[in-house]
Amino acid sequence: MRLTDFWGRLDEVFGPAYARSIAADQVLAQLGGRTIAQALAAGEETAAVWRAVCAAYPDRVPARLR
Repeated sequence: MRLTDFWGRLDEVFGPAYARSIAADQVLAQLGGRTIAQALAAGEETAAVWRAVCAAYPDRVPARLR
């Protein structure tokens, strides 16, 4: 998954402003206790980070975006 696709999906699920807040502030256990922004900056694959978002927010992410 391209990084632009990742951010587009995150924006679609949470809205642009809240998506950036989630990425910067929400620590996810699925990412080893890192935020989305930290995981991406560390070189984690965007698809793996997206799977972590889906696991952390199963009720927010629609099936078509999983």
